Amino acid sequence: MINTNHLKKLLLIGLVTSAVGCTTVNPYTQEQQTSKAAIGAGTGAIAGAIIGAMRGDRKTALKGAVLGAATGGGIGYYMDVQEAKLRQRLEGTGVSVSRVGNDLVLNMPGNITFRTASADINAGFYQVLDSVSIILNEYTDTTVTVVGHTDSVGDASYNQGLSEQRARSVAQYLGSQNVAAQRFRVMGYGEQHPIASNATKQGRSQNRRVEITLTPINAR
Repeated sequence: MINTNHLKKLLLIGLVTSAVGCTTVNPYTQEQQTSKAAIGAGTGAIAGAIIGAMRGDRKTALKGAVLGAATGGGIGYYMDVQEAKLRQRLEGTGVSVSRVGNDLVLNMPGNITFRTASADINAGFYQVLDSVSIILNEYTDTTVTVVGHTDSVGDASYNQGLSEQRARSVAQYLGSQNVAAQRFRVMGYGEQHPIASNATKQGRSQNRRVEITLTPINAR
């Protein structure tokens, strides 16, 4: 069995991997931030080292650390590039791009996406969805989860149906731009998951939205 000192040395691979070159400059805020690819590589190296160590020898643990770093870093970098391209294309459109682990979440406010009480996409929003579809077609190793949300005004069952229809409208349009149908999961949550208070006009506006989540396939 590998001893504790050897395991500690192998775990340092993860720490070194995540430290070297892990700081980048956010092109939008000009602030330094930690690269998701470096975090993924470090996490992968640590996991790989532990798995290798459990198999009982130093050579296997070292190999596991190296392979884990490559896998973790690769997924992180793959999503890093998509994030940067999406932010560039969607800047000024009203659509926000958030990073949750290796997932990318696009928040599309209802007031710019649809008319009131309608699931028909606003004509001016097609260009935004075209930009999203370009990235989706360039980076095909992700699943695409499209979720509709509403505020709490009106009947809950009506809101549920509207949220589902809006999510389908977005997914269908992206599909018409050659994004493969098997990549999609489409659903609506109605008024169940607000992100702001429904007691204010501003809060209700934030709650009316469609979210697109891109998840790397190898991370599932």
